[in-house]
Amino acid sequence: MLFGSSGIRQRFDRTLVDTALAVGAVLGEHFPDCIVGTDTRTTSPLLARAIIAGILETGGNARFAGIAPTPSIAYSARTATAGCMITASHNPEEYNGIKLFNPDGSSFIQDQQQEVEVWLKELHWADWRHQGAEISFDALTPHRKAILDEVSIDPGLSVIIDCGNGAGSVQTPAMLEEAGARTMCLTSNPLGHFGRPSEPLKEYLGYVGEMVTKTRAACAVVHDGDADRMMAFDNRGRYIDGDHLLMLFAEHLNAKRVVTTSDASMLVEETAEVRRTPVGDAYVSEELRSWGDFGGEPSGAWIFPQISYCPDGPFAAALFCEIASGCDVAERLDAMPSYTILRESFHDEKAREKVTGLGAAIPTDGIRVAKENGWYLIRASGTEPKIRITAEGTTPDAAKEMMRAAKTCLAQGKTP
Repeated sequence: MLFGSSGIRQRFDRTLVDTALAVGAVLGEHFPDCIVGTDTRTTSPLLARAIIAGILETGGNARFAGIAPTPSIAYSARTATAGCMITASHNPEEYNGIKLFNPDGSSFIQDQQQEVEVWLKELHWADWRHQGAEISFDALTPHRKAILDEVSIDPGLSVIIDCGNGAGSVQTPAMLEEAGARTMCLTSNPLGHFGRPSEPLKEYLGYVGEMVTKTRAACAVVHDGDADRMMAFDNRGRYIDGDHLLMLFAEHLNAKRVVTTSDASMLVEETAEVRRTPVGDAYVSEELRSWGDFGGEPSGAWIFPQISYCPDGPFAAALFCEIASGCDVAERLDAMPSYTILRESFHDEKAREKVTGLGAAIPTDGIRVAKENGWYLIRASGTEPKIRITAEGTTPDAAKEMMRAAKTCLAQGKTP
């Protein structure tokens, strides 16, 4: 399969450039009015030119937005036949990739991905008389206006923004300032290189919490490379884990039906009716298209159907600032219940084979084992050669026992 759990993604090389040209040709033939955007990676302009060349060579038209967050491209796809984003999201800089979106902002589902792979073998190039055209396109303004119509932020709210030198740099700071917030920006210019690891994990972001406490900011928001993810810090400078952010958003939106993933905490089931999907925002958005008020996964991908079916980091940032405008976030979090959830991942070139050997029909979906006092999930990463383990327990000791059981299961090559 060319596609993983979140589009096409691999280390940058000539093969990826050739793939981009071919995928562009498919878009030009089957989705002849396509919006194209990029993240800030140094390899993204070249891949965008390859995609656009393919679109034009099969007679399609390309509207090029330049650097823009993934959700801005997905939101703008409503005016086209498809959206195409050049990004490897939270992966390291040496990676890049291609994400494809439907007009409602949802990622291409598995059936569509399979169609694309068939079409890649049947390309039909147009002659010189039927080449397409490229025009410039503003994907930022419509998305920003749509978000600002949905939220209300106290004037002067002090917020720290860390975009990791990714695509969020060209959207979130200006949007929050327009909403009236007083912003302090870290790594929020599109340099082409990331000032920190792109994935917004706690271990990479200690300096953000320190800035919150030193400046007495009301909160902080953090993006990954293409700003489809958003994580946050409360007013005490504490990193908020994804499971509590999920609950915070669900409660604030009064969402009665929530779609989340198999690795999310049991906590959300105490506040809403829940449907679970395999890990991956594409699965969440696919389920949301037919059921649910809000969806997301603990990695920081939050989907708001009133905007689109793409994880929307800028919208999540604005909504979190709205929450911070109306309450003491730290106190609200302290009042929430909490279970112990542990997550570990490690490099393994045979990750998919090992998880399949445990009995997983799809290795990136993995194997989930539930017991009386908790559960664990073992799965292969959909974007990197890694095995990921998530374990949760009703107590810290129970969570540790779940993690030990998962590692034993993996070492023995069989499930209980």
